[in-house]
Amino acid sequence: MSAQYLLSLAMSLLVDTSVGQAAAVVSIKNSPGLWERTWGRVYRAFGENDFAITVFGTWLYGFALLLFFNLVFACADITGRPAWMHRYKIQKDKNVPVNWSMYKKAVKRVLFNALVVSLCYQLLNYPLLLWRGAPCGYEGLPSLTTAAMQLLLFAFGVEAGFYYGHRLFHIPYLYKRFHKTHHEWTAPVGLVATYCHPLEHVIVNLFPIAVGPLITGAHLSLVWLWYTVVVFSTTLNHSGYHLPFLPSPEAHDFHHKEFTQNYGVVGLLDRLHNTDNLFRSSGTCKRHVLLLSLSSASEVYPLSRKK
Repeated sequence: MSAQYLLSLAMSLLVDTSVGQAAAVVSIKNSPGLWERTWGRVYRAFGENDFAITVFGTWLYGFALLLFFNLVFACADITGRPAWMHRYKIQKDKNVPVNWSMYKKAVKRVLFNALVVSLCYQLLNYPLLLWRGAPCGYEGLPSLTTAAMQLLLFAFGVEAGFYYGHRLFHIPYLYKRFHKTHHEWTAPVGLVATYCHPLEHVIVNLFPIAVGPLITGAHLSLVWLWYTVVVFSTTLNHSGYHLPFLPSPEAHDFHHKEFTQNYGVVGLLDRLHNTDNLFRSSGTCKRHVLLLSLSSASEVYPLSRKK
């Protein structure tokens, strides 16, 4: 074996190794992140079928969120456990324990809205998403900046849509025929967030959370993240529990108690239209804060007793 042959072989191995290492580096730099990999697995689970993941995927994911976020609150309302949660109950003399016949009635309506009405809405919304060009596959995944900006727009959309739709259903004619169902619960529990007439569910609940993603043509992965935030928020707002380190549900609980206050989600439009005046003048408003200790709102901000 000649020296020239050995040198040629060594150079060949060196070049092949260098190319392989360079290719590996490029592969690592161009490899998708956790968000992209996770969404890729979800997209493949639906056979990379845009219709299936947009309609049936969104529908099933929303239903799973409903079950997941209501599990803890349902357990506390029905069984009274964990006992420590009742320390944080807003209306301490209500739903202890929960009225079982009312709860079963609510379960039936909530399931109908989640399984039938929501699916119909997703089917009707799909052509609009196609027209808007909203992506749902591997391409078009938003950057962090784009996602933050779109989520902010979604929040403004749901505040406006929910506030004005909600106020519309408080018009006496509509309230009597539709919205009164939801207000059967003057002390709400998490499950009753979507306990309402199907027409109200579409106009007040589904449309406001979908209008932002439709306008912006957002990627479906971001829409699912948005739905996670919304379902958690509305479940918490109806839970009847003001828990530490979580957003306060005092404002919406006050709405169920008084009916004519706090129609919005975050309170911006209530302040603009002065539909929170009684709430702001009440002692309950002081409790509408993020609790940063394990003390309950009633312990930190006790209401003065009327003489």
